[in-house]
Amino acid sequence: MKKILIKSIFVFCFICGQNITIEVPKIILQSIPFNISFSGNFSENFNYTLNINDNTLSPEKQTKTTLSFQNISVSKNGEFPFFLTRESNIIYEGKKSVIPGWVSILPPFIAIVFSFATRSVVPSLFVAIWFGVWSINAFTWGNIISSLLNSFNIYILNTFIDRDHAVLMLFTLMLGGMVGVIYRNGGMHGIIKHLIRKADTPRKGQISIWFFGLIIFFDDYSNTLIVGNTSRLLCDKLKISRQKLAYIVDSTSAPVATIAIITTWIGFQIGIISDALLNINGFNQSAYTLFLNSIPYSFYPFLAIVLVGLVVGTGRDFGPMVEAEKNARKGIKYTPNVSSSQDKETSSEENDLYVKENIKYLASNAIIPITVLIISMFYFVFSSGQGSTLKDILGSSDTFSALMHSTLLSAITAALLSITRGSLTVNETLDAWFSGVKFMLMGLLVLLLAWALADVSKDLQTAGYIVSKLGNAIPMNLLPAIIFIVAAITAFGSGSSWGVMAILMPLVVPLAWAVMENHGGANPENYHIMYSSVACVLTGAVWADHCSPISDTTILTSMASGCELMDHVWTQMPYAISAGSAALLLCTLPAGFGAPWWILLILGIVSQILIISFFGKKLNTK
Repeated sequence: MKKILIKSIFVFCFICGQNITIEVPKIILQSIPFNISFSGNFSENFNYTLNINDNTLSPEKQTKTTLSFQNISVSKNGEFPFFLTRESNIIYEGKKSVIPGWVSILPPFIAIVFSFATRSVVPSLFVAIWFGVWSINAFTWGNIISSLLNSFNIYILNTFIDRDHAVLMLFTLMLGGMVGVIYRNGGMHGIIKHLIRKADTPRKGQISIWFFGLIIFFDDYSNTLIVGNTSRLLCDKLKISRQKLAYIVDSTSAPVATIAIITTWIGFQIGIISDALLNINGFNQSAYTLFLNSIPYSFYPFLAIVLVGLVVGTGRDFGPMVEAEKNARKGIKYTPNVSSSQDKETSSEENDLYVKENIKYLASNAIIPITVLIISMFYFVFSSGQGSTLKDILGSSDTFSALMHSTLLSAITAALLSITRGSLTVNETLDAWFSGVKFMLMGLLVLLLAWALADVSKDLQTAGYIVSKLGNAIPMNLLPAIIFIVAAITAFGSGSSWGVMAILMPLVVPLAWAVMENHGGANPENYHIMYSSVACVLTGAVWADHCSPISDTTILTSMASGCELMDHVWTQMPYAISAGSAALLLCTLPAGFGAPWWILLILGIVSQILIISFFGKKLNTK
């Protein structure tokens, strides 16, 4: 991926009649090795040296056009001069600033801490970017305002106009628009109408709701709003508690979107993984291939989905959910204590995603566009790739273009079906598309700022500092489990799984690679560490999403399901802890030691069966 953002400072010098270009990091970290390269016309008959901090260095590489000095280290903070000499004659002189290495980790740390404090990811990311740019300027007070301006008109702007980033944003917007259309034209309700036709008992009703969540796999927000809003009347009719509805909805939204291969999440995930891969050399897999290989190690989403199936299938519950279900079976009407602000937000959501009145609910209005999306996605991926094996084809395919092409075709299909069948007019179709787009805007803003923060971290050499300090300190086999815990703690406090993924992924990928290199070599035999580490960033954040009362999906789920927020949190918590503990201790931890993922997944599923058998209390679910 080509970056428009200038990564190094280029200075032109006309000393001794030479035109010399220098490439050097924007800021130097204390005691962290860096490289300096000079480009110009150099004679191989002369000796060139670099004088820096009273040390004289010879070039590691010398050609007629290039001089390269590598693994340079400066032990003191502040500004230092350096000189390029030819036979003791200075032909270039310059100055650079050195800051403590630990400063480089402050931008992501600030993003995390501010997310905890403000419960808002967007301003936290922007403050972190601002601080990072100011760090690059060596904390000079005269540059504090210019750093604020550069945060926006350099880092955020260059991130926005990057082609690959634009493709991912278009993909996300088109998919969100398609979801808006198939909701407005009654397609999603048509699917639900067919599914609930035979759901005449609490058990069948819960199974149907669980099945809804699996079908609407392409977006967690859409899943939450569609399933939650359309299933409330069914739950009231069958005497299923609103708490149970909220649990089923929440545990089949983000978990499904995390592991499905065609979702609104995939553009976000591939985007941050792709940027993270720029910081490592020697790893020959594309971001899409790495994401696919990480899915088997995403244990928590699989276990969360399976646990919901066990709960609704057996009719057994544990924890506070038991009392909630008993009250629902007795016919005690649930009256959530929802604040006026939540009422307004719920009303706003329903005004955006509503079904047009007096139209037929045709399931094909949703099934056909989704089918077009899936088939065209696979077609464009495989037709753009080359090779004799599936791995080669996926690794060489133009995934970004495939994502954009498939969502465009699916959105056009949804629009044409709506118009030709008379479900929506042209203007109504455009309005429905825009309503779906609106749901993706906040996520795209987070992604945009996260990309900019990643660029700032690269200029600050954050990954290099972390690798130099932790590469030898963390046991390779424990790394995925540690990452899971860190991601979970961060997401629990910040309330945003997307924000945590964006902050941690650029740091985790190069760290995992460095740990692999320092413990037995970064070879294919150890690739499971990389796959599991990537998966743990995603799944650790999703687990915390299910436990945190400030999580966006938790709040949205409680509103869409008509359940008071803390009622939802407390009744879902035991299930999330059960699946999360099994995912960490029985699956992720032994996976770091090389145990086959499929055996560990089976072990995790068995553990949830035992939990339900020993601790679950059976209710009337006939």
